[in-house]
Amino acid sequence: MQARMTNPIMLVPDAMQAAMTLANAAKKGDVPVKTLDLVHLRVSQINGCSLCVDMHAHSRQRDETDERMLTVAAWRDAPYFTDAERAALALAEAATRLSDRSDPVPDEIWNEAAKHYDEPQLATLVLNIALTNLWNRVNVTTRQVAGVWMKSAEGKAWLKEQAVAQ
Repeated sequence: MQARMTNPIMLVPDAMQAAMTLANAAKKGDVPVKTLDLVHLRVSQINGCSLCVDMHAHSRQRDETDERMLTVAAWRDAPYFTDAERAALALAEAATRLSDRSDPVPDEIWNEAAKHYDEPQLATLVLNIALTNLWNRVNVTTRQVAGVWMKSAEGKAWLKEQAVAQ
């Protein structure tokens, strides 16, 4: 497999800096990083973004288990997730599959998330879901290849930065 083009985020002046600034701001909303990682992985699975699925397999939290990473696609039936994580995953799925139903994010899903997260935390979740969808759409449209970026100098630096942040 070969990418159709260099990733647009690398080609458009200031796009990477803007995306990373927003991504870093969206992490400051007091939602556990493990939850945000699960949300990113699940959204990327739905969108078929192999680059992001691969990336998060490499950059997961040190204390994250294989069971949770391997079963996030079947989170409804797996015993490894908290009620708050389940609410975040349901919100992520609904907000990613907007055209699948007439009411894309029904009150039932929103209200369940609101039981576990306050408004600033919900804002963090919504922004992280939206950003993941942005990354996925750019990567899938241009057929970015899983593993290639992680082996690049930028990918290695990012992975090292993630390890230091933990």
